[in-house]
Amino acid sequence: MPLVTSIIQKIAPQIGAVVVVEPEYELVGHITFKNGKKVFFTRSKFNINGLGSSEIAKDKGYSKFFLKHFGYKVTEGETFFNDKICEKIGDSRNIDAGFEYAKSLGFPVFIKPINLSQGKLVAKIHNKTEYYQVAKKIFKICTGLIVERFYPGKDYRIVVIDDEVIAVYQRLPLSVIGDGKSTILELIQYKQRVFFENFGKRVIDLDDWRIKHKLQKQKLNSQSVIPNGKIIYLLDNANLSNGGEAIDFTETIHPDFKKLAFNIAKDMGLRLIGLDVITPDITRPMMDYVIIEVNSAPGLDHYASIGDTQAQKVEDLYLKVLKALEVDSTGED
Repeated sequence: MPLVTSIIQKIAPQIGAVVVVEPEYELVGHITFKNGKKVFFTRSKFNINGLGSSEIAKDKGYSKFFLKHFGYKVTEGETFFNDKICEKIGDSRNIDAGFEYAKSLGFPVFIKPINLSQGKLVAKIHNKTEYYQVAKKIFKICTGLIVERFYPGKDYRIVVIDDEVIAVYQRLPLSVIGDGKSTILELIQYKQRVFFENFGKRVIDLDDWRIKHKLQKQKLNSQSVIPNGKIIYLLDNANLSNGGEAIDFTETIHPDFKKLAFNIAKDMGLRLIGLDVITPDITRPMMDYVIIEVNSAPGLDHYASIGDTQAQKVEDLYLKVLKALEVDSTGED
């Protein structure tokens, strides 16, 4: 059973709520509170955030515009569209314009779909050939893409609800650690089995072209044997849903970054957010940072898997969500 569903079923009785879960996939459910109010949920999406604000947050281009408007530092980048959209709206920002922009930023750059989640098709590109390969893949399933400047630093997520920090963690890209005898493919397959045991799903896409590309950049392939203890990164983006790992910084985040997350949530009209930010060190005063994106339905399955403390924090978050939904439903908030 998915983590969020199991948590909701566990904690709902604590506040006298009744949960009905669709039995086949167990991804969606219906909650009836003891005051008679009713709400639905699907995966990690609840009615805690307004529809308009959630839709803006989901669209990377729109959310970046408003974040910049509010005075926050955002990744420098532009949106480009496939030929069909360009023709429809009379816009010249096509795939070729995207390459010229990438060239003006200076390689490497990041390229990402405009409205997909969980790091799908996000890639770090280094030249013209790579740009067109990735852009064409994106345009097969998405109308737009974003070309962004590459920013060095550590990738963190800050999860807040209202004026409370729930979780803060550094996100590390998918990697394997050599043992001096196993091939990279064998190490990936082992990691895949561990993920499957923990989450009941295949987190790593063994056929992901980005893994092959990343290995080639390091003059490696799936049959390479890595020295004992050596870490090999397999992706450039640090999404946990792609097999990345997390290091907890909840207890050591600097107040500057707490304030940043609270202010962004308020300005974007969101009560629950996962704020993704790049900065040298989130435990020190905020001297330099850049916002990657704002997530209005942050998934916390992988964070909860770190340990019992983290799992309890996630459970506490969803209890707060249920209580907030019950109050909001009555119009008493």
